[in-house]
Amino acid sequence: MLYFTRWKALAVILTALVVCLCAVPNFFPEATVKTWPKWAQRHLVLGLDLQGGSHILLEVDANSVKKDKLDQVRDDVRRTLRDAKIVYTGLGVRGDNVEVRITKDTEYQTALTKLRELSQPLGGLMGQSGQRSLEVSDAGNGLIRLSVPPAAINDRIRQSVEQSIQIVERRVNELGTVEPLIQRQGLDRILVQVPGLQDPTRLKELLGKTAKLDFRMVDTSIPAEQAQGRVPPDSELLMSSQSPKTPYLVKKEVLVSGADLTDAQPGFDQRTNEPIVSFRFNTSGARKFADATVKNVNLPFAIVLDNEVVSAPVIREPITGGSGQISGSFTVQGANDLAILLRAGALPAPLSIIEERTVGPGLGADSIAKGELAAYVGSILVIVFMLLTYRLFGLFANIAVTINVLMIFGILSLLNATLTLPGIAGIVLTVGIAVDSNVLIYERIREELRAGRTAISAIDAGFKRALATILDSNITTFIAAAVLFYIGTGPVRGFAVTFGIGIITTVFTAFTVTRLIVAGWVRWKRPTSVPI
Repeated sequence: MLYFTRWKALAVILTALVVCLCAVPNFFPEATVKTWPKWAQRHLVLGLDLQGGSHILLEVDANSVKKDKLDQVRDDVRRTLRDAKIVYTGLGVRGDNVEVRITKDTEYQTALTKLRELSQPLGGLMGQSGQRSLEVSDAGNGLIRLSVPPAAINDRIRQSVEQSIQIVERRVNELGTVEPLIQRQGLDRILVQVPGLQDPTRLKELLGKTAKLDFRMVDTSIPAEQAQGRVPPDSELLMSSQSPKTPYLVKKEVLVSGADLTDAQPGFDQRTNEPIVSFRFNTSGARKFADATVKNVNLPFAIVLDNEVVSAPVIREPITGGSGQISGSFTVQGANDLAILLRAGALPAPLSIIEERTVGPGLGADSIAKGELAAYVGSILVIVFMLLTYRLFGLFANIAVTINVLMIFGILSLLNATLTLPGIAGIVLTVGIAVDSNVLIYERIREELRAGRTAISAIDAGFKRALATILDSNITTFIAAAVLFYIGTGPVRGFAVTFGIGIITTVFTAFTVTRLIVAGWVRWKRPTSVPI
């Protein structure tokens, strides 16, 4: 156990040195680090509890998700019956159901069979085996009722939350913030923590907007002012986004949706010098937009954002280039924010803020000071204990523990991890565990000496026989850290990450670094007794 080949010793030293060097950027001002090469700029990011910032808890509007699901079912029923050329009447959403009446008795069974094909098995959710997305039933007198079960609604909410997390992350990153924490909480909530952001006003405005963009035709069959109370079934009455509010009668059919956008950038109109947003479609969107403008020359179409008409220009000529611009009395920041929203994509459902906290930098500084004090006091006590108990070998252990802590910071820096107060607690706890490994080795060496072994033989046996015990204890502790990481959220995960990394570096330093130091001392001194 005490023999190291030259290459093995060199590999241990280089590994420890390189990982420790990764921690160096944390000891320099950020302005200095930014002048270094890109690969050398990786460093720890202080969490919300250490540097202050904004904490926002969002909730997906379950009623909106349910309404969208029922509207989708209604549209699927309309399309299915039209494709099958089945005559129907009274199609609509009533309460939590979609109902349709089949006009001809001879077509009823065919319609029932076709509509039952819309029901699909729900997969991917634990405990929902056998559940289906729709329950299609015969309500009598030619009426077919389609119900969406709670399991299907929950499945839709889960999907909406997962999609919303990705969109929220893109929106927050567009603000240029550092290492935001965005994660799911429960079935329908999203936690957003942005360290360093002291004024969350603009962030809340961006997160609160659905940013659902549609391009639709304006219904010119009757003036919008006269459509109150008698809106055509395929149209709806929407208001303009600017004041004074102007009504528009807009067709429900979406020509092109915001999902077909590939880019959106703020800019200025060359003629009026007003802020605008330029957009570009993907191939599919460009084709649909071109077809729509070719068929509707000299007719107005509406640009609808979150059920408000931003503008309703007249199509003067076909637009086949796959790009265009949105104007609507924007401010410079308003145009920039809209471009951010469109680039990030539309939320599948509205999000509401149910909890908001702002942590000041003063509180974070106090947490850092107390965390540092705890780390220093704990480390000094451990160092003193090891020196008094094991003398020279205690010094070897203290050197290994110092390298261990530097390696933890190095790995966390390499991962650009976020350090929180529980993370500092994990590092302090790692120091104790690292020393514990050395204590097991040293006590084993003492036992071998008492059994009559020579100094070198006792040292070698101590390392060899303590290996299994240390591996067992660290593996079980690592399993606990892994469980905390997968089950826990926020600060608990931060603790689990630092603690888990600390366990790995502890095993490395205890059985390579400490052993290499002791082996070097044995080769140099050739001791006949062990100062332990």
